[in-house]
Amino acid sequence: MNRELFGVFGGIETFDRFRSSDEFDEIVAGPTVTVGIRDADLGTPGWSARYTGDDGICVIWGEVYVPDDGANAARWLIEQYETDGRDALSALNGSYLAVLDTASSDGALVATDPVRSRECFYTDDPGVRVFGTDAAAVGRTITEPTIDRRGVLEFLHLGVILGEKTAVEELTRLPIDSSLTADSVESFHRFVYQPQEFEYATELAERLDRAFRRRSSLPGRKGVLLSAGYDSRIILSQVSDIEHSYTVGSPDAQEVHGARRLAAQYDSDHTAFAPDERYLRPDESKIRYSQGIKESLHIHHAGYTDEMAVDTMYHGLLCDTFFRGHFTAEDTIDVLDKRIPLGRLDPDPDPIDTLLEKFGYDRTASRELAERTPFDTDPEPFVRNAIADEFDSRRARADTVQNTLTCVGIANQPSIPFHNHLSDHFVTSFLATDRELVDWHLQTPPAYRTTETFLEACQQLDADILRHRPPDRPHDSHLFNEVEGFVRRKTPFLPSFQPPWPNREVLFDRDDLDQRLLGDATAVHPLPARHKLRLTDLRGWLEGWSGPKPKLVSAVSPPQSQP
Repeated sequence: MNRELFGVFGGIETFDRFRSSDEFDEIVAGPTVTVGIRDADLGTPGWSARYTGDDGICVIWGEVYVPDDGANAARWLIEQYETDGRDALSALNGSYLAVLDTASSDGALVATDPVRSRECFYTDDPGVRVFGTDAAAVGRTITEPTIDRRGVLEFLHLGVILGEKTAVEELTRLPIDSSLTADSVESFHRFVYQPQEFEYATELAERLDRAFRRRSSLPGRKGVLLSAGYDSRIILSQVSDIEHSYTVGSPDAQEVHGARRLAAQYDSDHTAFAPDERYLRPDESKIRYSQGIKESLHIHHAGYTDEMAVDTMYHGLLCDTFFRGHFTAEDTIDVLDKRIPLGRLDPDPDPIDTLLEKFGYDRTASRELAERTPFDTDPEPFVRNAIADEFDSRRARADTVQNTLTCVGIANQPSIPFHNHLSDHFVTSFLATDRELVDWHLQTPPAYRTTETFLEACQQLDADILRHRPPDRPHDSHLFNEVEGFVRRKTPFLPSFQPPWPNREVLFDRDDLDQRLLGDATAVHPLPARHKLRLTDLRGWLEGWSGPKPKLVSAVSPPQSQP
């Protein structure tokens, strides 16, 4: 990886047991922890920072802002920590991992941002606690890694390993909104749902405005990954110096036409990348960023990075989750075997069914996968139990079923590899993790975390934001959009709305990926492309770090022919 944080609870001698100092731009040694950081943009305002002084050390890796504009964020945090203790972490803003080790404290701690948008992996296997942002690098310190069967099954059937597990039993990750010490894991209370009454749209607009102003200092030429939908267009509207926008899609796709119109509206150059073999090919440019816990499918742009001539990249990831209720359960009506959302919350949702749908669980494909791989566990009871356990583990942070559903979705967001890859190549703004916006999410009841509220806020910032509507959402009403989409699908000669992303099955066949990726596993060739890509992800990630331990890879290798 281009950027990495790696550390040990111990001195430089302990650090040198596992990594060479030459691999990093900076080695920062505190009283009880030693950290290596590699980041070409270290010290850039709004980005990674470090501080070393008589009072201790602090390293912040990722995007970070503090109340004192222009201050070294790491120095600011260590000074605040001296007076406020762990409460100082509540004032940090952004998408980051923070390491603190002060002379006056009881020991070092490593803290996630409130929503764990930056993963921290750790292991105690070497006899000392080792931690870092690259799961493969931390995993290499494990003497005899063993497959975590439950984690692997969750990955194959859901596309994400739930909770704090990984694919390897000895490798763990920090929970959402938590900290790591030399011998414990402790929870914070920065991410707890506490609904309040206020002017939801107006407050969201004001907080969005401040969030954009914070990010105005990010350096160099600026770009945005642009869709024809709602979330990225507000970025294009509010960040005035975005020079270039990028979309993945065929030149004649509705999504590309819509994105091109938005780029022209806001005077940004636009490039559309045709979905050639780079789009699906899960080589190391994708697999490493999935960290072995989430599918690389979401890193749509990975094969085209070298053609993106910008320094700072913006994206709208998770805006639908934080502002528009992606994981809340909607009330629906059945029409000709199709469930049509009614634009209101389900008063009595089934949490397990809702989350299985949100994570894209495919019962038929999972049953076939179980028959064609060494993991022949009955998928239906397995995934239902796994989801139920994860739902129960998040109840303490939420006051209602609907908020617990969203908390589960945020804690296990499948699309985070999208951000992992971008932030390894660019200074990357993650708007949805702005602390004020996260607080808005926690304080706003689910009934008001809707597309309507979000668009009302956006229109307060830019009255012309909906000049060009998304191609699949021509109406103000969510229900009307669903009905028109249904009618188009059922009416001969009436063109349907196109999906926003290229067709995976068509591309998989066109580029002969069965043979190129799974030529040694013909038994799985009939599976859907998404499940075959998960198998490739998992095998590729384990091969990338297991070295002389092939049993890890063979444990997840499907047979050459169907038994």
